[in-house]
Amino acid sequence: MADPHEPLLSTMEQETAYEPTEKIDVIGINENDAAFDDSKTPPFSWKKLWLFTGPGFLMSIAFLDPGNLEGDLQAGAIAGYSLLWLLFWATAMGLLIQLLSARLGVVTGRHLAELCRDEYPKWTRYLLWIMAEMALIGSDIQEVIGSAIALKILSHGFLPLWSGVLITASDCFLFLFLENYGVRKLEAVFAVLIATMAFSFAWMFGDTKPSGSELLVGIVVPKLSSKTIQQAVGVVGCIIMPHNVFLHSALVQSRDIDHTKRVRVKEALNYYTIESSVALVISFIINLFVTAVFAKSFYGTPEAETIGLSNAGYYLQDKYGGGLFPILYIWAAGLLAAGQSSTLTGTYAGQFIMGGFLNLRLKKWIRALITRSCAIIPTIIVALIFDTSDDMLDTLNEWLNVLQSIQIPFALIPLLYLVSKEDIMGVFRIGPVLKTLAWLVAALVIVINGYLMVEFFSTEATGLLFGSVICVFTAAYTAFVAYLIWRSIASSSWFSSSKFRNDMIE
Repeated sequence: MADPHEPLLSTMEQETAYEPTEKIDVIGINENDAAFDDSKTPPFSWKKLWLFTGPGFLMSIAFLDPGNLEGDLQAGAIAGYSLLWLLFWATAMGLLIQLLSARLGVVTGRHLAELCRDEYPKWTRYLLWIMAEMALIGSDIQEVIGSAIALKILSHGFLPLWSGVLITASDCFLFLFLENYGVRKLEAVFAVLIATMAFSFAWMFGDTKPSGSELLVGIVVPKLSSKTIQQAVGVVGCIIMPHNVFLHSALVQSRDIDHTKRVRVKEALNYYTIESSVALVISFIINLFVTAVFAKSFYGTPEAETIGLSNAGYYLQDKYGGGLFPILYIWAAGLLAAGQSSTLTGTYAGQFIMGGFLNLRLKKWIRALITRSCAIIPTIIVALIFDTSDDMLDTLNEWLNVLQSIQIPFALIPLLYLVSKEDIMGVFRIGPVLKTLAWLVAALVIVINGYLMVEFFSTEATGLLFGSVICVFTAAYTAFVAYLIWRSIASSSWFSSSKFRNDMIE
């Protein structure tokens, strides 16, 4: 058991998510009153909750990116309201994973990428870093393409996809500009973008008037058929984003808490739990709006099978016409807000991932520029190749979904390994019940994403050469995942516990 009087945070010099001068001073957290009772949690404070509010909303943007919106609209168009229950439970699973990520960051004062660098052998951490970067690039392509589609709509087709990509790519400079004004100003910008999404999709919801009774039944009553299994997999697969697991563990460090007082750590965890839960409830409602709009508009119609992110707005316009505020532009405004906010958080996550795994002490603008360059060059190539056809864009999106599905275990398994480890978490390590639940959720998500990969490659892997490459990759991939799981199990066994080692030494 860790010494309760020892700080939970190492004082060794290391790469940090935020410099001390950048952190927000939370009222009451850093008090050094001699009469302070470390055994009692202070009473709830709305002012403290407000000061802790921010990281959870930035995290929630990954639940609202263009890839999620496409999954929502396709689920609504093809499955109607029948998958809303799955959207609810997928969001709940996502909340559990993100709370564990926040717990790791708060307790240790370090984020997931930094801890992976210290806890895994060199070859393992470099592989984990490559996988995290690939997931980030895949996600960024979807987000940038989504913004570019929105800009193309809003400009009446004047801006081609590739120019929209270049405009969206410049958001890293906006990000750097905002960072200079402090964390709270940056969080305020994200709050405006989330509000824009909420307003746009709520407006669409009001315009189309989906059935309230069918919506309620869809949330409460589980339904799944063979015809909607692909959409069901898509709904779950879009919720857990690998880069978001890394991101949240770093975002929570923007608040300055006293790690020498256990009750202060517990207090921070309580406020982050409330804040993250509220943020994901809002994200669920926004996703619900999108799913319900397309369920009402296209379920059971010929357009349902062909609808995608690039043509969804035009389908809505054809069905509902113009009006004072044409629904096409309301849709485009929400899509643009989703794309811009998610690319900004992607830039943020890229800094933490690169800096944490490689222990790079680079200036933030250099790191942001490197991160954006890694994603934007392939995105421009993609935009030039795929701008000629909506079907090609849909195919691209399927490949990118598979790419991110492949990376899921390389974020979830290290997270569960580290948050269960007493040497790292001390008294805040997760207990047997929560640990079992978390591993069940992780296993379910990995199996669902595995199904997506098998389904995709079984139709795409044509030819002996490509099939052979897929088989070799699958074998190596399975071996690496098995190694990570084995290491997690071995480290959590009684024989590897610190108590057992101390008993042996004595």
